[in-house]
Amino acid sequence: MSWMTDDRTSNDPVSDLKALLKSGAAIPVPGVNDPLTAILADRIGFRCIYFSGAAFSASLGIPDIGLFSIDQLIDSVRWVTRSTNLPLIVDIDTGFGEAVNVVRVIKELEYLGVAAVQLEDQVSPKRCGHLDGKQIVSEQQYVEKLKAALAARENMLVIARTDSRDVYSFDEAVKRGILYRDSGADVIFPEALENIDEFRQFAMRVKA
Repeated sequence: MSWMTDDRTSNDPVSDLKALLKSGAAIPVPGVNDPLTAILADRIGFRCIYFSGAAFSASLGIPDIGLFSIDQLIDSVRWVTRSTNLPLIVDIDTGFGEAVNVVRVIKELEYLGVAAVQLEDQVSPKRCGHLDGKQIVSEQQYVEKLKAALAARENMLVIARTDSRDVYSFDEAVKRGILYRDSGADVIFPEALENIDEFRQFAMRVKA
């Protein structure tokens, strides 16, 4: 339960996030990196927030290339969840290692009341989605991590992100999106789509 919030939200952030997703509306989700930005987003009237790996890296004075630790993330997220009841989506990059590391971060963040995590399919260490030189893991490697996350969570949602549009092609992003959906991901996030038509086509073909 948060210490500084109004009563617009419940104490069940996962249910709140599911309700937002089922509404069918476009929901703006601002990036936050600390309690202050989370409180500001809450007071402005946003209904969901995203703990951004890029913003968190910037707040530490480091580039977004996988340099902060799992413990730094957990400690910062703890203070954010104490500052607001808004559903919080946390960017966990590539999961801080292999499947066993993914399990740990899922367990830790769910205990803190996080509504969802976003797990991406880049190699580790990753690179910011807006940078050149990204590489992605095989489908099998990613699905192993994804299934570990799904098995470890109780109610928290798992968002599967693919960077394959930028690395390979739009069709590859669609292919992976369908695979990740069929592997159990609750939401698919295609990074680096290039125009509104690609977003429409992706939504129609992946249906997730």
